[in-house]
Amino acid sequence: MSGAHDIKEEIRKYWKVFTALLILTVVTVAISYLKFGLAAAIIVALTIALVKGSLVACFFMHLISERKLVYVILGFVVFFFLSLMLLIYASYFNVPPGVKIVS
Repeated sequence: MSGAHDIKEEIRKYWKVFTALLILTVVTVAISYLKFGLAAAIIVALTIALVKGSLVACFFMHLISERKLVYVILGFVVFFFLSLMLLIYASYFNVPPGVKIVS
C-alpha cells in the first residue's frame, strides 16, 4: 500500500505546483494592467518569471534532486550574467560625446 500512498503524494505535489503556476500567471496578467515605471515592470516580470521557471525546473523536470549539477550550472549562469552586466555597464559610460542615450 506504500506505493499507492507515494503516488498520491506525488500527484498532490504536482497539483500544488500547477496551482502555484496558475496563480502566478494570474498575478502576471493583473500586474500588467498596473501603471509601473519601465524598470519596476521589468523587475516584477522577471521575478515572477524566475519563480515560475524555478518551479517548472525543480518539480516537472525533476531537478530538485540534482543539487550538485544545479549548483555547477548556477555558478556558470552567475558568472556569465555578471560578465554581461559588466559589459553593459562599461558600454554605458563609454558613449562618444554628442550621442544621446535614449532610455
